Amino acid sequence: MTDRKGTAVRKTAPSNRSRLRRKYERGRYDKESLYEILDSCLLAHVGYVLDGAPVVTPTLYWREGNHIYWHGSSASRMLRKSVGYEVCLTVSELDGLVLARSGMHHSVNYRSAMLFGTAHKVTRREDKIERMRIFVEQMFPGRWEQLREINEQEVKATTILGMPIDEAAAKVRAGGPVDDEEDYGHPVWAGVIPFVPKTPGEPVPDDRQEPDTAMPDHVRNYRVARKVT
Repeated sequence: MTDRKGTAVRKTAPSNRSRLRRKYERGRYDKESLYEILDSCLLAHVGYVLDGAPVVTPTLYWREGNHIYWHGSSASRMLRKSVGYEVCLTVSELDGLVLARSGMHHSVNYRSAMLFGTAHKVTRREDKIERMRIFVEQMFPGRWEQLREINEQEVKATTILGMPIDEAAAKVRAGGPVDDEEDYGHPVWAGVIPFVPKTPGEPVPDDRQEPDTAMPDHVRNYRVARKVT
């Protein structure tokens, strides 16, 4: 996934609408590439149609096998309107700014994924709790057992949607600038300013934290890397 121009691992898109047309050589359609991108990001944007108009909403998400999930308030009109309808979910990560010798050849290094599907609602109480447990454990391994038990009001107040990762495409750019051959001798700096995304800072305890409460390892050593089953 780190070649300069992004050679596709799988050449066949799962559907016509998921097939890359612009810079198609950067496309990735295999599950391994898609999973790697999904598991390295935290924030997704879900697009859907609400009352005849397009709407895009940011949300945290998580992956379990070949399924992706997101959640929110049961009062959310977006979640209610998404159930049983087609949605488009995207994630992206900016890895660097690419400075070329021509303004038109400047670019960015990135990893992105776009998923299409029909959202379904997780309805059984036990399934909702298990989905939330997995979400928390992927983010903060070992934390679920330290928390108080989730109560019935919280279960009822939470809606969880999911969809299979069956129609999806990833797109990746990595490496330096690609200039016109005659421009390589132009005396201007060219290269990449790399980004280190989601680098956690020093944890800040709550103002009402109980005295002498130890900071757990999943907080002290936090990093964005999910352990997905």
